[in-house]
Amino acid sequence: MKILLLEDEIMLRDSIAEYLESLRHLVEVVSDGEKAYYKIIDNEFDLLILDVNIPNIDGFTLFENLKLKQIYTPVIYITAMADIEDIERGFSLGCSDYLKKPFHLKELALRVQKVEKDNLLKKQNHIIFSKNYSYDKKNKIIFFDSTTQKITKKQLQIIDLLASNIGIIVGFDKFRTYVWNGEDIDNPTIRAEIHRLKNSLKDDFIINIRGLGYKIDKFID
Repeated sequence: MKILLLEDEIMLRDSIAEYLESLRHLVEVVSDGEKAYYKIIDNEFDLLILDVNIPNIDGFTLFENLKLKQIYTPVIYITAMADIEDIERGFSLGCSDYLKKPFHLKELALRVQKVEKDNLLKKQNHIIFSKNYSYDKKNKIIFFDSTTQKITKKQLQIIDLLASNIGIIVGFDKFRTYVWNGEDIDNPTIRAEIHRLKNSLKDDFIINIRGLGYKIDKFID
């Protein structure tokens, strides 16, 4: 994984980075909260390991600022702060884990491993439609630039059906069965609903196969 490590204690920072790199992770180190913020804005990371008491922007405020930018990278806090209020604040912000100093490096590695497994599971349930659109099949949510897009229940069923058949033409009978529960709906009604869905989307990734049905092709960046 690509990991950003925010820690201002040099010896601890170097020890953590060296250990995680020995486990084949790519680690970028930062000692300043403000520098970390801009580095995260400009780059994609799989995990953020954040100390709380660091210069310029503390770890909690940094996480809050990232959420305002709609960046939801998993966070593990490593801190000497042990008050229940601090731990509660970290988890209320949505951190993946909270590790109290001092800790064994292998303990951190186990927490990192859990995030890695969670990330893999999310990717397996996450389907990319286009440069801007993706779909969380498990939770049935469509995203535009990581922001949930509101569509009707029927349109969401259409998306779900097409997402379950990437690269395959979905015929009108399948739409009738899955979206309209087997009702005797004519093809023009189905086409009209898909047309409304396409108009509500900002990217044109639903392909009309004339006379046969519709499909979404596998996205290749």
